[in-house]
Amino acid sequence: MKSKIDIYKETYSDESSPGLDAISLREKEIYGEQDPTHWATVLPYELGGEDPLWAIECFKSNKQQKHLHYITLGFTNLWYDEEYAEDDVNGFGFELTFRCTPTADDPEIPLWPANFLQNIAKYVFKSQKGFNDFHYMSANGPIRANTATEITAFTFYTDPEMGEIDTPHGKIKFLQLFGITSDEYIDLKEKKYTAKELIEKHKLNNPLLITDLKREAEKPTGLSKLRGFFGKK
Repeated sequence: MKSKIDIYKETYSDESSPGLDAISLREKEIYGEQDPTHWATVLPYELGGEDPLWAIECFKSNKQQKHLHYITLGFTNLWYDEEYAEDDVNGFGFELTFRCTPTADDPEIPLWPANFLQNIAKYVFKSQKGFNDFHYMSANGPIRANTATEITAFTFYTDPEMGEIDTPHGKIKFLQLFGITSDEYIDLKEKKYTAKELIEKHKLNNPLLITDLKREAEKPTGLSKLRGFFGKK
């Protein structure tokens, strides 16, 4: 019986991009032949560049409501390398996604979500700490800089469409960021409910977990309505 690495060598060449091709295949399953907006890093991170991710792509979606769907490329191993042929998990094990409705003063395809995702990548590459479902994190301010919004933190959940895939370099989960309000973040820190409960509540009316910068914290202050939803006093 041939080993994984033997099959890998027979299937791919030095010029192949097995990891990237697997991601592109999943994108085509969802978006067909739509050509995404593509931002590529000018100077690679390993050569001293500031941005760790190789690229970020953005697709237009009309599912649920008109929104933009950003997908990172670079938390996982994209290019041919025999060293990764027998890995069970590809790189950090995830790529990030983010869905948002553009604000009134945004261009058709705004760049700020790509910058936002690159900043998260800087944290991951520097700390070597990854994310998983129901992790949450403060953005230390509005997730869109210089914007009056209550969305100042985010949590993670497997992208409802992208899901998980197998690649020649191991498994990948597409983790979607979902923007949450300052009050929601405080309540999570104080363990008034879990991130899983919060996400499940939002999915009732927002199954694709699209971030809307205009969304406000539930009233009254302290999210008593949300705690009531979870049966908590």
